[in-house]
Amino acid sequence: MNTKTLIIVGNGPIECDLSKQIDSADYVVRFNQPQTHNGMSGSKTDQLVFATSSKQAWMSLDDQKFLSSKAVTDAKEIVFAIHPLIIKKYHPQPNILSYCFGKRADATFKAINTFGECGKTTRLLPPDFYLSAASALGIHDESLKNTFPSTGFLSIWQHLHDDTHDYTIKICGFGWEGWKRHPWAQEKQWVNEQIAAGRIEKIG
Repeated sequence: MNTKTLIIVGNGPIECDLSKQIDSADYVVRFNQPQTHNGMSGSKTDQLVFATSSKQAWMSLDDQKFLSSKAVTDAKEIVFAIHPLIIKKYHPQPNILSYCFGKRADATFKAINTFGECGKTTRLLPPDFYLSAASALGIHDESLKNTFPSTGFLSIWQHLHDDTHDYTIKICGFGWEGWKRHPWAQEKQWVNEQIAAGRIEKIG
């Protein structure tokens, strides 16, 4: 039986105060711009998983309030879950006019530089990581260009398939709703299957 606890904190609603439980966990994972949940999800952050394939990524990387936030300053590691090769091959690209005005689909290298200047250790996950997560949700071939696993799901997938640690994995704050191109129903079903199998525990 695993004695160490890893908690992945989503950005969806949390209905009860989990701050003590989260801050006392051995390892805490948050993603993108973590929500404070009015203080009910604590503040500990060991790993921040960051998606570099969205307009929000560029905005976050230019936002000093975000870069100086506790989630960023406390994180021991920033993980980029979507490899530039995946972004180039499958994710929407700006049209030629937008490109001429400086819009880019991939913020990975800016993120490496920006977080590096903040003294953060960064890690880029390989393309096969993303493809295997998408495949588990039934996303294959051409559908990879229209449907994209959420950062929260990729965070869960990452640690559930990490053989280098023996944590008990718990999750909270996952509402399974938001951007229309994320496969929320499939993600919720897959995670619920892992909960039923005892591989993940939902708290809160």
